Amino acid sequence: MVALGVLAVLGSGLTAGVLFAVALSVLPALFRMPPDRYVYTHQLIGRNWDPTMPVIVLGSALLDIALAITATGTARLAAIAGAVLLLGVSAVSHLCNVPLNRQVKRIDPTRIPPDWQDPRPLWRRWHLLRTVLAVAGLVVNTLALLAAA
Repeated sequence: MVALGVLAVLGSGLTAGVLFAVALSVLPALFRMPPDRYVYTHQLIGRNWDPTMPVIVLGSALLDIALAITATGTARLAAIAGAVLLLGVSAVSHLCNVPLNRQVKRIDPTRIPPDWQDPRPLWRRWHLLRTVLAVAGLVVNTLALLAAA
């Protein structure tokens, strides 16, 4: 049971850390770029994030579910909360950020359309929401681990 908690903390910590780093460092840089450079950079960054992050986020949620099944009391409640929060991260990502990513991927950075609507402000709002959910998930997963130990 403790091993599940450790793995859930590791996965949710990785998720929260990556999303926090993007919010703190990557987003401000993307906002300072002209549209053509932004589109090009966004396309490069997304190549490795898209296949990797869903596995980490959903894998961590599954670990939380397994912990909730095997734990009792506070550990069970915290694991359930961790799973819900990480599933929230996944939902925001897939329903909000990913569709915007797909729009950016379809644009030729050398030919930005004159009627192009910059997705960065909306993308940032959704990203900040999932970052808060991920950090909260890390906190409750840490509580679940401490309660299970």
